[in-house]
Amino acid sequence: MLPVKSKYKIGKRLGAAVFDQCQTQKFALSEARSKNRKERRGKRAGSDYSRQLLEKQRVRFTYGLSERQLSNYAKAAFATADPSTSLHRALEMRADNVVYRAGLAPTRRAARQMVSHGHIRVNDKRITVPSYCVRVGDVVSVREGSRAKALFSKLNDPEELARVKANWITLDPALMRAEVVGEPTYTVIETGIDYPTVFEFYSR
Repeated sequence: MLPVKSKYKIGKRLGAAVFDQCQTQKFALSEARSKNRKERRGKRAGSDYSRQLLEKQRVRFTYGLSERQLSNYAKAAFATADPSTSLHRALEMRADNVVYRAGLAPTRRAARQMVSHGHIRVNDKRITVPSYCVRVGDVVSVREGSRAKALFSKLNDPEELARVKANWITLDPALMRAEVVGEPTYTVIETGIDYPTVFEFYSR
């Protein structure tokens, strides 16, 4: 697990969205000071390679993937008619991400741990693989024996429920149950991720 200082350093380079610890006022102030220093020194334009590398790293840290995992996802998506949408959909439909998007976990890291430790079921089947591919119509729920754990104590908290961002997932917090009712769509504006640049990196 990376220390907060390391996450701040990565967040300044890749963007605050890659880590939840970077989405705070303290980080915003630190980033503003760093930006001011760079502007005073004068920032040189980066190369195409550095631009591609940064975008690839942004995706990798956002979804908590290894280099090999992201490379495999990118190769599979590149063979489709719409690579960017295919890659985004594959990453968003991972079990750990669905648990996070549904509001069952506060962060993707927490969602990965929940899945790995066997707290999550998909269609009444217990899963332990965070990369498990969830499909439209699947029901993701907290295992009955895990519902009393502190991990899930905030599921009825209005502030936590307001964090649910995915309109393709419906959540019943009382039953600790979410259903995938659609597929995620991709636009650069909504996601903040430029997948074509990621494909440029892997096509070198």
